[in-house]
Amino acid sequence: MTGQAPLEIDTSKPHPARMYDWFLGGKDNYPVDEELGKQLLALDPRVPTLARVNRAFMHRATRWLARNGVRQFLDIGTGIPTEPNLHQVAQQVAPDARVVYCDNDPIVLAHAAALLRSTPEGVTEYLQADARDPAAILDKAGKVLDFDRPVALSLVALLHFVSDEDGAYELVERLMAVLAPGSYLMISHASGEFDEEKAATATEMYRRRGLTMALRGREEIARFFDGLELVEPGVSMVPDWKPELGEAVPVEGDQRLPGYAGVARKP
Repeated sequence: MTGQAPLEIDTSKPHPARMYDWFLGGKDNYPVDEELGKQLLALDPRVPTLARVNRAFMHRATRWLARNGVRQFLDIGTGIPTEPNLHQVAQQVAPDARVVYCDNDPIVLAHAAALLRSTPEGVTEYLQADARDPAAILDKAGKVLDFDRPVALSLVALLHFVSDEDGAYELVERLMAVLAPGSYLMISHASGEFDEEKAATATEMYRRRGLTMALRGREEIARFFDGLELVEPGVSMVPDWKPELGEAVPVEGDQRLPGYAGVARKP
C-alpha cells in the first residue's frame, strides 16, 4: 500500500467522506458527521438522493470509459468503500484495468483492504494524500500508473470541497497536465444555482465547522473542462449523463437535483 502512515481520526469536526457514508446509509461515521448530515437533510431532504445519484454517475462514467479503451484510473476523493467500487466496475469490463484510489481521511485508509481486492490481471492501490497536494498524489500514483498512457482522472463529488482560493482550477490543470493525450477527466459537482438561499445556508453550516463548501454554477463547473473535448451530452445534470448505462436512481419531488456532471477527453 502506497502512502503515509495512518493518521489519528479527528472526530471533533465532520468529514465529507464520513458524511457521504452517512447519507448512503453506512456505519463508518461519527455523531459529529450525523449531526451536520441531519441539519443538511432538514435544509434539503434530497441530499441523500444526490449522494446516490453521484455514485450512480461514477458507475456509468467508469463503465463508459472502460468500454472506450481506458485501462488506468486515478480516483481522488475516494470516500469510504461502497460496493460496487470504481475498480469493480472498471475491471468487470476490463479485467486488466489499473486503479489508484486517493483520500485524506484515515478512516478510508482503515478500509483500504476492501479497495485492494483486484482481479488477477489488474491492479488496485490506495494512497493517503490530500487533494490539495497534487505533487504528492502524482508522485505516488506514478509508481502504479503509466502516465505515458491514457488515464481517467475521477473527481466525483470532490471539487465543491475545494475553494477557488485553495486553487480548485489550478489543481485540475496540474493533474491533467501530467496525463497523456487521450486521458479523460470525470467530474460531478454540487451546485447552488437552483436555490441560492439554501446554498448560502449550507455553505455557512460548513464554514462554522471549519469545512469548505464551494457550490458553483454550471458555467463555473464547465470551466474545469477548459481545453478538453467534452463527451456527449456535455456538462449535464447528474442523472442526465448517459442514463442508459446504468440503473436509474429513484428521485422524488423536484427532479432538478442541484448538481452537474461531465466527462471530457484530453486531445
